[in-house]
Amino acid sequence: MAKALLVVDVQNDFCEGGSLAVAGGAAIAAKITDYLKSSSYDLVVGSRDWHDSDNNNSGHFADSGTDPDFTNSWPRHCVAGSEGANYHPNLAADLVETHIFKGQGAHGYSAFEGVTDSSESLAQVLEDSGIKELDVVGIATDHCVLASALDANKLGLKVRVISSLTAGVSPEATERAIDLLVDSGVEVVAK
Repeated sequence: MAKALLVVDVQNDFCEGGSLAVAGGAAIAAKITDYLKSSSYDLVVGSRDWHDSDNNNSGHFADSGTDPDFTNSWPRHCVAGSEGANYHPNLAADLVETHIFKGQGAHGYSAFEGVTDSSESLAQVLEDSGIKELDVVGIATDHCVLASALDANKLGLKVRVISSLTAGVSPEATERAIDLLVDSGVEVVAK
């Protein structure tokens, strides 16, 4: 059965020093690179937040002069073409074969809400490649990793989240996300 790895949002703005940093993000980027170099997948896909610069992306960015609530609104981050939207340098981006861009004019938590630069959805890319199994890694366990894994599961893929290759916003939120994944039928492994 064909198997893919989805690397979710390992971007500068989500790692230490970024505008929406998750503790441990840079270390996770390096661990994912090591894992990629020692693993074999039929396809490696990377997703990135790729938000519009000229609007609030349907309320995803807090309005100017207001504080984000960190639930529905966030600081500006991962603006298309910015340094913050680039893959973190600890991630060997040359090992990523297909790139998904998400969040243009919208929240865009799940990689399945994004498209390639030729406007193909992630679901279409996986189907065209005959992928039946998907491993998910990246940032943040309790937001975009969670949403992407749940959407993959809904599509009928056999989904595993490799928890040792994810970074979450907080231990409590990460634990809740893992519980939700398991309850939804997603396998969570430490590896």
